[in-house]
Amino acid sequence: MIEIKDIFKSFGGNQVLRGVDLTINKGETMVILGRSGCGKSVMLKLIMGLLKPDSGTIFVNGDEITSFKDNQFNTLRQKFGMLFQAAALFDSMTVDENVGLALREHTDLKEEDIVRKVKNKLKLVGLTGVEHLKPAELSGGMKKRVGLARAIAMDPEYVLYDEPTTGLDPIMADVINELIICLRNTLSITSIAVTHDIVSAYKIADRIAMLYEGKIVFVGTPEEVKQTDNPLVRQFVEGSAEGPIPAL
Repeated sequence: MIEIKDIFKSFGGNQVLRGVDLTINKGETMVILGRSGCGKSVMLKLIMGLLKPDSGTIFVNGDEITSFKDNQFNTLRQKFGMLFQAAALFDSMTVDENVGLALREHTDLKEEDIVRKVKNKLKLVGLTGVEHLKPAELSGGMKKRVGLARAIAMDPEYVLYDEPTTGLDPIMADVINELIICLRNTLSITSIAVTHDIVSAYKIADRIAMLYEGKIVFVGTPEEVKQTDNPLVRQFVEGSAEGPIPAL
């Protein structure tokens, strides 16, 4: 379980999070919806300890992590995998080297065991025979899948997805959605995805939270989102520029 309690975070004079409260249950997929720049990705970085909140507390499996020291964060992060928005693969490394990076850096596994594990993780995301390729030789969808294989390489308890379908065509986006569902069911992981893709949110989420003006203003199942009368949620779901969210 991950519990976020009354979290505030600002950058300079910009107050991004203003008292966020959210609980993510073990084994569920929580999707956080919100407009671009509203602080969704900041929440992921806070959960992993890449940023520290100005105030408030975050609990991971009962441990209050906001007071952790560096060595404690290093241990904590090994329980997390993350798929970055642009996959964030290292251009100079092969697929094998990208996926196996954490295994080579943080475990004592023999090289042959690492190679076997990399192949297994790539197979889980539907890729075989690509270990020798460089990122420049991959399509956008393949890069996302390699990034996903890297995210699960260390058998994490939690996987965080930062805009997992951004930049993909609808068919490849649905492939990624199906993979997220498959990995949750196969590996029994807890997942948190931040996105503004409502189609993806409906498909992968057990519950959906809406972030607006630095606070969580709604939490519910996909069906509850579809049926809610909350004007902020309705406007986002319907893609309307009119209403409480100012138009760009």
